[in-house]
Amino acid sequence: MINPENNRCAWAKSDPLMSAYHDEEWGVPDFDSRSIWECLALEGFQAGLAWIVVLRKRPAFRAAFKQFDPEKVARLGAEDISKMLENPGIIRSRSKIEATIAGSRIYLDMQQAGIDFSDWVWHFADGKPIQNSGPVPVSSPLAETISKELKRRGFKFVGPVITYAWMQAIGMVNDHEQACFRREYCAQQKEGFHLSAQQRLKT
Repeated sequence: MINPENNRCAWAKSDPLMSAYHDEEWGVPDFDSRSIWECLALEGFQAGLAWIVVLRKRPAFRAAFKQFDPEKVARLGAEDISKMLENPGIIRSRSKIEATIAGSRIYLDMQQAGIDFSDWVWHFADGKPIQNSGPVPVSSPLAETISKELKRRGFKFVGPVITYAWMQAIGMVNDHEQACFRREYCAQQKEGFHLSAQQRLKT
């Protein structure tokens, strides 16, 4: 019988919140555009910090950023930014806050142009989660490619390392350890990408 406490990725064993995140979310392929954009924004806030810091503040982030509804975030202005900079519940970085608001507008611009964010993201992996094995890298050639494309569209805090962490989080890359009880489950979750979208994606 599998014991999650013994058969869990090493990085997720030291903190109950990290364990829950690992067991329920990390590495599960996510094909929801809003959700994967939220994850990208939060990964940006992680820059220079540990993920546990962001995870502990995620409820406050969601409240401050209107549950990461892109249309609502896009309407945030100077007064809202000032309030966030006084909010101890989130990471009070003006550049990261402004990058998230700008990112919501890019997301909406893509949507208006007929580009579904999820389809656009997943087409880089041909719509299929990548099953990695061996040592877990901090980046990859694909992460570098996606990072360049995100930057080209105007997204900030999307360097290759952050981009790779995001790819892991949304399940584009399955980096669960070979003995981890979640590896096989995540490997089986492949539904959601619309292959027909390949014909209309604009990169």
